[in-house]
Amino acid sequence: MTNKVPDPLSTIGLIAEDAGKIINASVTGTATPKYRIKHDQSPVTAADEAANTFIVDSLKSMDLALPIVAEESISECLNNLNGNSSFWLVDPLDGTKEFIAGRDEFTVNIALIAEGKPILGVIHLPAQNITYMGDRTAGAFKRTGAGEPETIRVRKQPPEGATIVVSRSHLTSETKAWLSNQNIRAYRKAGSSLKFCLLAEGRADLYPRLGRTMEWDIAAGHAILSAAGGDVEEINGEPLRYGKPGFENPNFIAHGG
Repeated sequence: MTNKVPDPLSTIGLIAEDAGKIINASVTGTATPKYRIKHDQSPVTAADEAANTFIVDSLKSMDLALPIVAEESISECLNNLNGNSSFWLVDPLDGTKEFIAGRDEFTVNIALIAEGKPILGVIHLPAQNITYMGDRTAGAFKRTGAGEPETIRVRKQPPEGATIVVSRSHLTSETKAWLSNQNIRAYRKAGSSLKFCLLAEGRADLYPRLGRTMEWDIAAGHAILSAAGGDVEEINGEPLRYGKPGFENPNFIAHGG
């Protein structure tokens, strides 16, 4: 089923796709992208920073004059919130390790937060030219290349067991312990915020994350998943909120229907 994607979701989708073109253009043949290690021990490349600048400038040019919290310019962002209940959350290149390794599961993430909840989100996969979009009132969509966007929806978990999506790079012992108590049919490994998209389009059922993440890592995925009929909750069942001091998330479980 195809649908017209409303604004501002459509506009944010185009911004994410253009940022993806910047990332793709930074790749030179088979050479491994150069990177440096940040203070939090995560890698960053010139592509992260170029996409970050483009997205921030693009959001500033929109009519929605809201604060922007972006991973690669976080020190500049913190002073701009001023208690504002609505703001943008941006991860210009989620899955930098995937990008450096030459895999195709890195993403561009943009989300709009209001009153602690993600109400709009876009995830673009530059290497695959696929864009996922979600709005709490309009629903969730997937666009492949220049094709028409299609409505996506979570599935009801099959009685024979859940398909669990897990990280390629961050499968912790705590996550393994949680999984040992679940009715599991199959596992799928995926990088970056693509895991949320697999839930949103009904290709998996659960994504447990018992380990460190930041709000910009998951906000867009949370928005898309919620728009598709799923949700993300803290491990104790409490709603996952945004705009927390330090922007670090607690352990959480993302689920479909």
